[in-house]
Amino acid sequence: MLQISNKVIIPQSEIEISAIRSQGAGGQNVNKVSTAIHLRFDIAASSLPDYYKEQLLKLSDRRITQDGVIVIKAQEHRSQENNRESALKRLQELIQSAVVVTIKRKPTKPTRSSQRKRLDYKTKRGQVKSHRGQVTDF
Repeated sequence: MLQISNKVIIPQSEIEISAIRSQGAGGQNVNKVSTAIHLRFDIAASSLPDYYKEQLLKLSDRRITQDGVIVIKAQEHRSQENNRESALKRLQELIQSAVVVTIKRKPTKPTRSSQRKRLDYKTKRGQVKSHRGQVTDF
């Protein structure tokens, strides 16, 4: 089972994990051993709360298919067990990131004194720069 939060747990039966051969360099090990993990998780058929399902389906993540299935491929490690843990951790992080509530920013106005200070600084700075002009001989 996969712990998402204190109250939300995904049973192992809802997560489909299969071992496949890794891509890329790695010598004979790559050709013989299926160390990469292909994880599939169907959002609609899961026991997640409805709010979690809605938020996940709203995400525009390339790992979520049109059918609402999360597909994660893990092949960073040389061992199948490490890749399995990596895939499960990425699934957990994806689900947790979908339900994070962002605090809406309240637009504020600068105070009059801060505006005045800013304009005073700009005029002083402009005067300093104007004195850097060409030097004339008398």
